[in-house]
Amino acid sequence: MPTIKDVALKAGVSVTTVSRVLNNRGYLSEDLKKKVYGAMEELNYRPNELARSLSRSKSNIIGLIIPHAAHPFFGELVSHIEEQAYLRGYRLLLCNSHLDRQKEAEYIDMLRSSRVDGIILGSHTLEVEDYRQIHLPVVTFDRRISADIPYVCSDNFRGGELATARLADKGCRKIAHIGGHPHPDLLALKRLDAFKEIARQRGLQHVEVHTDWDGFDFAEYERLVNRLLEEHPDVDGIFASSDVIAAYALKACLARKRRVPQDIKIVGYDGISLRGLLTPVLTTVAQPIAGMAQKAVELITQQVQGNKVPAENILPVRLIEGETA
Repeated sequence: MPTIKDVALKAGVSVTTVSRVLNNRGYLSEDLKKKVYGAMEELNYRPNELARSLSRSKSNIIGLIIPHAAHPFFGELVSHIEEQAYLRGYRLLLCNSHLDRQKEAEYIDMLRSSRVDGIILGSHTLEVEDYRQIHLPVVTFDRRISADIPYVCSDNFRGGELATARLADKGCRKIAHIGGHPHPDLLALKRLDAFKEIARQRGLQHVEVHTDWDGFDFAEYERLVNRLLEEHPDVDGIFASSDVIAAYALKACLARKRRVPQDIKIVGYDGISLRGLLTPVLTTVAQPIAGMAQKAVELITQQVQGNKVPAENILPVRLIEGETA
């Protein structure tokens, strides 16, 4: 494997000169740069990015920690974040925590050792003080860790209002909310708050069911939906806190010969692309996934440049009418 010394020898310059070209430091003539890059091309030399980052104040790498790469929402989010980072001259280092505390802590240590310029956190299993000790620009999704760490989220309360009002407007009299573990620090819990508020205002019977642990277990979602329909067979409207849970609700209803939307209506949350594959097509509250990704990358890059950024970054949601409600 060729080294920087081989490039210097091939180009007829010093190792220091090659290093200056790679890091774009000082005055460099176009002829000199062409000579060095030509030598690199001939030797098929690829610079060690970690070594380069050690000699610079920036690595142009952003770390991203998410809880579940297989979840459709996070899959779309990662795709948009990578695109936005690339457009700004950054690359992405992706970590999949599975909401494992030890794993997340180890990933944070790895990202710091790799001298990333900042970290976007979609997984939040550690204590607030652990995140404060990162000493890098940080942005979180759907969790307000502290007043000095910016976060990005959709308007969860408004989304809950839109979904619940939709069920009420379509004539539902007993509605249910199905979601993940109601962790008090998660801003997504505001969807449930809005559900209960609108149900109270409209005089609707309502129930809520949720997983007993903080995770993304698809089989658990299916068990949760089946339990709801067994214990509350008179439910005629479901607000699911994600489109994935809504898909399992649709599957369970159809298996019980309950027609959707004639017998029971379903509204999801997220607005993922895969919802269009469901039959009937899912009605959902769409998060601006691309916009949230863009905002997160903007917040990181602004912090890298030494600029102050707003702590609260809440983006609007919208109801997408499908065929389930």
